[in-house]
Parts: sequence; C-alpha cells; structure tokens
Amino acid sequence: MGKMAAAVGSVATLAAEPGEDAFRKLFRFYRQSRPGTADLGAVIDFSAAHTARGTGPGARKVVKSQLSVSSVSDQDAHRAGLQPVSKWQAYGLQGYPGFIFIPNPFLPGYQWHWVKQCLKLYSQKPNVCNLDKHMSQEETQDLWEQSKELLRYKEVNKRRPRSLLEKLRWVTLGYHYNWDSKKYSADHYTPFPSDLAFLSEQVAAACGFQGFRAEAGILNYYRLDSTLGIHVDRSELDHSKPLLSFSFGQSAIFLLGGLKRDEAPTAMFMHSGDIMVMSGFSRLLNHAVPRVLPSPQGESLPCCLETPLPAVLPRDSVVQPCSEEDWQVCTRYLKTARVNMTVRQVLAADQDFPSEPVEENQRDLTLEGFCHLDDDSSQVKQMKLDPDS
Repeated sequence: MGKMAAAVGSVATLAAEPGEDAFRKLFRFYRQSRPGTADLGAVIDFSAAHTARGTGPGARKVVKSQLSVSSVSDQDAHRAGLQPVSKWQAYGLQGYPGFIFIPNPFLPGYQWHWVKQCLKLYSQKPNVCNLDKHMSQEETQDLWEQSKELLRYKEVNKRRPRSLLEKLRWVTLGYHYNWDSKKYSADHYTPFPSDLAFLSEQVAAACGFQGFRAEAGILNYYRLDSTLGIHVDRSELDHSKPLLSFSFGQSAIFLLGGLKRDEAPTAMFMHSGDIMVMSGFSRLLNHAVPRVLPSPQGESLPCCLETPLPAVLPRDSVVQPCSEEDWQVCTRYLKTARVNMTVRQVLAADQDFPSEPVEENQRDLTLEGFCHLDDDSSQVKQMKLDPDS
C-alpha cells in the first residue's frame, strides 16, 4: 500500500512543462517511468486476480462488463483461436462508457498464429508499410525472408545489422490509411486478411456489435524504446462501430483520456493476448502508449507465449500451423518487442466514400495512429509533428 501511495503522490506532484496539458504531463511521466519501482503503482492491471482498483489522477473504478455470450458459438470462437465467450473476463471503467477490456481470451498456444501473421504474412505486399517511403517495392517484397536469418542469431549486439522486420514500424491493411491526408479512399485498397476479419467479427459480436465488417487495419510494431503519440482515431466515416485492439508480445502502458487533452488519462497495462474495444462515447477519446515494458526476467517471452500451438487444429479453423523454424524467428523478435493490431470498420452499410474531400478541422489528427518515437530524439520529433505541443 505504501508503494501505491508513493506512486500516486509522484504522479500528482509531477511538475508540468510550460504549455503542457494534463494528458501530456502523465504521458511524459510514464515514458520516463522505471519498471519495478513505485512509478507504476497506479497503473490498472486487469489481468490481476484482485483487478487493481485504479487510484490516482484520472483513474476510474473498474467494473465488470457484460458480454453477448449467445452471439458467438463455441465452435466459431475456437475457429478463431479463442476460448468460449462464457469463459472470458470483461471489464470497463466508470466514466468511460463503451470501453471494454478483455484480458487474454485466446486458447493456449493460439497467439502463435496471430504473431506469425503479423510478422510473416501481413507485412508482405500488397500491404503498405513505413519502409515503402524509403525503399523500392522489390526491396520490401518479402520482409520475412530477408530478415529471418539475422533474427535467428542467438546473440544480439550493436554491431549486428538490424533486419528489415526490426525496422518495421507500421503496416496498413484493407483500406490503407493515408498518413498525409488523414483519410481512407476507395482507390487505395487491398483485400483484408480473411482470418483477421473472422477474429474481429467474433470479438465485435461478443461485445454486442453484430454485423461488424473489418475493413481497415493498422499494425504497429513497437521496440522497447517506442511510444505511440496522443491521438484520436476519427478518420473512419462510421463512428458507430467499435475500434478493436489486439496486443501481442511484451507488455505496455496504455493511457485513455477524455475528449480534451486537459483531462488526465487513466493508465492500464496491456499484456500479450489482451483485447481492447473502444465504442460509443469511448470511441473518440484521446489515447496513447507512452511505454513498452521490458520483461522483468530479461529478454524472455511472456508466459502465455511459451505454450506451443496444438499440432492438430480444427478442420474449419482460420488458424494455421506454425513451424518450429517460424516460431524461433518470432521468439527472437518478440523478446524485445510487441505488436498491436487495430481493426476498424470504415464505412456504414450502403455508404460510399464522398466524391469531394471531407474537411478536416481536428488538429489532433496529426498523430492519429502515429507510429513510434525513439527516446533519444522523441521530443524534437514530436514538437515538429504535433501542433498541440
């Protein structure tokens, strides 16, 4: 209890920089936090047995969320690599209607498939990634094949060149988000992965959103020094549908704030396998990831990733086998990284993209889905990219 009180006090008394809002103040605090100390005492851990009550600035009372158990059959859940919905735990936060947090509902071993897809399949062409701006299509044609030999090395040191996968920061799927115009368009589209669409549809249905269509995805690839800037996801044309977020690999701190940046956010842990759903009022709230947390045991995988994918899978499963060779590469990558998939429905039923550009008057869109900033130069880059700095 003493450590918790110390953490609350350190957050509350944190000095603000000139012109700094409440959200950025806490973002900066957690970006500079020290794992294993009282700094993280006020962070909610939904996976903890006692479900941390969340004290401190911006923290909210944790409440149980009701799921639509009958909307997803046990068979369909299994096809996506999920436990029966009746076994899921789901939580919300008072003051954040529409926010649902589901601690790791995946069946043992089934996260392997989704990790492998993020690294091996979804990173391939015709999907778009951050490397495309600096490299030709031929050079980025198959990041996995170009990277797997480097990632197999047991010893990682500064002299070893980084693989292309380690330089990957984001990939877009389906309707490809345009980082310059902050929009989606009909002419910038590639088929959305059918397995990820099926997973997303089951999670959305379990949360009460029948008929959800996975039309766009942004995958963020985090290193230990990566952050995700404060932003709001509002470029989708239909905000009545939820935003789904899936996390794999090392844990991170997620900040969920209010409609304005002067509202202090609530901090929570995201562990491997955790799912977040932002809908309704919470769909358009400010949020960010200020910190990726290194494993307390050094370079190691989260316990839930130690269990292998079953050798025999259901005949109708969307999950595919993962070879030992592929998983060795994934393991080397994830020991110092995390991957996050966010899935969105862009258009309402029977809706088309407008023929004329939609005016953008929200200044906070500059950092929407913004990839990652390295600690050694983050403040300089962020001042250039964020008009609210």
